[in-house]
Amino acid sequence: MIMADINNGDDDILMQRLSSGDDLALNEIMRRWKEPLLHFMARYISQHEEALDLAQETFVRVYQARERYKPGSKFSTWLFTIAANLCKNHLRWVSRHAQVSLDDSPSDSDGEKGLTMADRLAHPDSGPEDEFLAQERATAVRSAIRSLSHEQKTAIILFEYDDMPVVQIAEILECSPKAAENHLYRARLALKKVLERFING
Repeated sequence: MIMADINNGDDDILMQRLSSGDDLALNEIMRRWKEPLLHFMARYISQHEEALDLAQETFVRVYQARERYKPGSKFSTWLFTIAANLCKNHLRWVSRHAQVSLDDSPSDSDGEKGLTMADRLAHPDSGPEDEFLAQERATAVRSAIRSLSHEQKTAIILFEYDDMPVVQIAEILECSPKAAENHLYRARLALKKVLERFING
C-alpha cells in the first residue's frame, strides 16, 4: 500500500471520532496505516521486530495526541513525523547500548518490492545466481541506508518506497523543499555508490 492510495479525509473523520471519545476509531486507523508504517520503520532501523514495537508506540502517541490533531492537515505527514522521530530516538538509544545489534536484517514481507531504488539501478540477468544476487543487493541497500543521516534516510525511504512528494517530506523533516531535495540527492548518491558493483558487475 502506498500513501497516495489512502484517503486523508477518512483519516480526519477517524481522528474526530477518536478525539470525541470513540476509541474504536483507533483500530481503523491502525488497520489503514499499520502496513505502510511498519515498512517505513523496518527499512529505517533494519530490525523487523523492533519496528513492530515502534509502530505500536507510534499509534500510542497518536492516541495520546488525539485532541491536538487539527482536521484538514495531512494526517500522513503528522503520523510519519511521529514515526521518524521515534526511529531516530531509537537508533540514538541503540548507539549508546553496545549489546543491541544493528546487523539484524528486517523480515520484509515485500521481499524485492522493498528494493525500488536498487531495481532502478541494477537489473541482473536471469539465472541460477539471481536469488543470491538479490539477497546480496538487499543487504547492501540496508547497510547503505543505515549509514545515512536521519534526514537522508527519511527522505529516501519515503520518496522511493512510499511515493511521498518532496513537499510533504520537507514538512516531516521541518525543512524547506529545497533542503529536502538536497537530502534526497545526497542519499541517492550514497546508495548509487554502494550499488555500483551491481550495476557494473
